[in-house]
Amino acid sequence: MKRYRHGLVLGKFYPPHAGHHHLVRTARDRCERLTVLVCAASVESIPLAERVAWMREVHPDVRVVGAVDDIPVDVTDPAVWDAHMAVFRAAVPGRVDAVFTSESYGDELARRFGGADSVCVDPDRTVFPVSGTAVRKDPVGCWDFLEPPVRAALARRVVVLGAESTGTTTLATALAAHYRARGGVWARTGCVPEYGRGFSERKLDALRAERPGATWSDVTFDSDDFPLIARRQAEHEDAAARIGSPVLVCDTDAFATTIWHERYMAGRSSAEVAEIAARGRGDLWLLTDHRDVPFEDDGLRDGEQLRPWMTARFAAQLARTGRRFLTLTGPHEGRLAAAVGAVDALLAEGWAFADPLPERR
Repeated sequence: MKRYRHGLVLGKFYPPHAGHHHLVRTARDRCERLTVLVCAASVESIPLAERVAWMREVHPDVRVVGAVDDIPVDVTDPAVWDAHMAVFRAAVPGRVDAVFTSESYGDELARRFGGADSVCVDPDRTVFPVSGTAVRKDPVGCWDFLEPPVRAALARRVVVLGAESTGTTTLATALAAHYRARGGVWARTGCVPEYGRGFSERKLDALRAERPGATWSDVTFDSDDFPLIARRQAEHEDAAARIGSPVLVCDTDAFATTIWHERYMAGRSSAEVAEIAARGRGDLWLLTDHRDVPFEDDGLRDGEQLRPWMTARFAAQLARTGRRFLTLTGPHEGRLAAAVGAVDALLAEGWAFADPLPERR
């Protein structure tokens, strides 16, 4: 099998899937140096930088570059070819010995790269029966063909949040279990626990190591605690989204931490926590109402009198920031049914991928 010094893989990777990665790995194994050129039209939904980052993560041993290419495809028009090649050559100006593709235009593309060899890899998609069109049309059906960073970006993130002792953890756990019970790809549905809970337990344990009789009312927070909590919560959320199903349930998030900062810091806000929250990828927030939910002191709670204020504050800030949310009231069974209905409605909307530039006929 012939080996090459400088190889090239070119594609839109919109979004990248197992077939794309098979092509890149095949080319990598036959080249001393391989460049992957990611081309994206400006009308597409997934930013070029994000697609480049995905490919670099999955293929750290190859060179990945990106280029914006807004020229419609017409493999029969030499002028259109010339326009595309100007984009390609600006991104990859060096020598190319072989062009690896799974497309019928591979021979012409290779010829235009200075007479490089054209290597066709699995043109019938028998190794991985998937395409970018199929992924955009049905991400759930193609979920197992996606790599972790793509799953993390596409997973629908559902956040359960609320004041103390309002059933947030109970609901989050039950909601994730509901989707896992559907089986198949849904069996991997994750539930991200509340990082702040463990953080609080460790604070109390550390205080008791110094003062054995200390209780939760003796624990104090400072403003620097909350950015740490928000960052760790976001990190755990992202890690779970990479390995989970098309929906991820989160027991609180960085946005909720902005309200907890106000609760413990005498109403003051934190710009740092707000900035972390702004980077979040949440799609739906489920607010657990405090009404008709008995307050249970589990040793880490002391805010029964603050629950009405917190519920109202959560609702006000969710609305102010334009987040999609639903307030859940009544018994647990009714809350769970309403939550499932809201999540199913979110999933039924699908994923809004803009169409790529059309081919010129």
